[in-house]
Amino acid sequence: MPLLAASAYFDRMLLAEQRRLLCEYGRRVVGTGLVLGTSGNLSVRAGDLVAVTPAGGALDRLEPESCPVVDVEGHLVDGDLQPSSETPMHLAVYASADVRAVVHTHSTFGTVVATTMTELPPIHYNTLLLGGIVRVADYATYGTPELAANVRAALDGRRAALLANHGGVTVGDDLEAAFEAARLLEWLCEVYVRARSVGEPRVLTEEQLAEVVHRSRNPPRFPRREG
Repeated sequence: MPLLAASAYFDRMLLAEQRRLLCEYGRRVVGTGLVLGTSGNLSVRAGDLVAVTPAGGALDRLEPESCPVVDVEGHLVDGDLQPSSETPMHLAVYASADVRAVVHTHSTFGTVVATTMTELPPIHYNTLLLGGIVRVADYATYGTPELAANVRAALDGRRAALLANHGGVTVGDDLEAAFEAARLLEWLCEVYVRARSVGEPRVLTEEQLAEVVHRSRNPPRFPRREG
């Protein structure tokens, strides 16, 4: 398609900017190793519509027009390709939480923890940035209503959850926030897995975490030097 024609088509495309962002962050999740091959999926909500990555699409090779748009009821609104099989999970999250983006990955360390643990303990205070202890949603087959319900429960009050024997999911006010939450989740999982190879990791207590919250709300003030 000629450049001018492509530009005009993009201007008319439904949720054009959201679909462009899916391509941008699709490349970023692959580039940072959070996704391998065609695994993982992303979505962005705008009003009652959701732009989502397509089924079986390699996230680092997407084009905006290849990302379908569905409504919040799961009906295909625009696009020639079928949406990701995990779309029901994305829609369940949007129905239960005031978020605008979802990132689902099969990252290595996240999947290791999701395969062996029932939760990711608070081994670092940055766990609080995800809302607290990261729960592991009960296992269910991908793309099913059961998995969607399990993930929705695990995400209650959280920005991240792990999916048993599957991977992880993070949410945010936009794709940038959801992507950064995915990076943080993987880092926390890696720290935990590597710590277990050395010994038994120390876990922060509720009192220690509460002190972190207090300090973040009451940061120290440094007096300005006179003269």
